[in-house]
Amino acid sequence: MSTRLSLTAVGHATSLFIAISYSLCVAFDLLFPQYSMYQAWEKLLPGFTWLSWPGFFIGLVEAYGYGWFFALVWTPLYNVFSARSEQAYT
Repeated sequence: MSTRLSLTAVGHATSLFIAISYSLCVAFDLLFPQYSMYQAWEKLLPGFTWLSWPGFFIGLVEAYGYGWFFALVWTPLYNVFSARSEQAYT
């Protein structure tokens, strides 16, 4: 039984999750400015600027990239440890 994860599937799923979360957070900041966290986005996403379309899209691309970074690190680690645990039980 193979429990390997697909790097492509994890990469796209994680990236879309982070990009959607980022978009929802920006929308929340616009609706409720007293609870905004755009200062955090400015620190985490180089090039992001508040209340500009280019800044929003730069942040969106970077959020998608962070998802791929996570997938590129986490998926191989999961696959290695999963394979090792399967070998231990065979």
